[in-house]
Amino acid sequence: MTTTAGIDTGVGPMLRGWREQRRISQLELALRADSSARHISFIETGRSRPSQEMILRLAEHLEVPVRERNALLLAAGYAPQYTETSLDDPSISSLREAMERLLRGYEPFPALIVDGTYTVLAANRGIEMLLEGVPERLLTPPLNAMRLTLHPQGMAPRIRNLRQWRGHLLEQMERQIALMRSDSLRELYEEVAAHPVPEAGDDDGPDHVVCPLALPLVIEHRGTVLSFISTIATFNTPMDVTVSELAIETFLPADPETFAYLQSLTP
Repeated sequence: MTTTAGIDTGVGPMLRGWREQRRISQLELALRADSSARHISFIETGRSRPSQEMILRLAEHLEVPVRERNALLLAAGYAPQYTETSLDDPSISSLREAMERLLRGYEPFPALIVDGTYTVLAANRGIEMLLEGVPERLLTPPLNAMRLTLHPQGMAPRIRNLRQWRGHLLEQMERQIALMRSDSLRELYEEVAAHPVPEAGDDDGPDHVVCPLALPLVIEHRGTVLSFISTIATFNTPMDVTVSELAIETFLPADPETFAYLQSLTP
């Protein structure tokens, strides 16, 4: 994944940018990192070169993504701290197998694994069910969850609350762009946001929002309207760039009818 942070700047301005983005004062950051506002100021202006330990400490308190922590270290002249391992690497085969078992165990409910740009790395038969009717050209690898969902020839025509669900997904991407500063993610956002916006109408009506707890995905499958609540899980304290950007998204039935329908599809 490409990033825009730190291409023509030093570690000081980069850290200042993260601090300002988090809306934290120099004094507040200093207190969190057991430092002084004077030292933070010197680091940001380039008058003081931070140690590797200090960079990582500040990055932790600023909630800087793992990939961008490597960028901070490189900008300061240090070696990257976090590896970036391919999912095909034998060293993480156990993790890959565990995730695949999780997806299978979640069936018949839909579940998939995506990376930081929503490329689909694995999916179960529940997701395949939701993709029925999508043109073959959109199913050519690498699959992208956002493209499949919002493309006018993808899942979008069958999503009953498309206007609401589209808004939810775009807001989610906006938050990630602010956090990750990814050029490729921004390009994806601009691509899917350019698709036609459905006019307000029946799809925004209360009849389709059947769950008062969270916004559901309301989608039609073979003439039956299904309702799902999505959840997203990430890995706790990842020490690898690739692992830090993985997300497991699962879809829970939001009503008894959806649960029963999915169970009826189970062999």
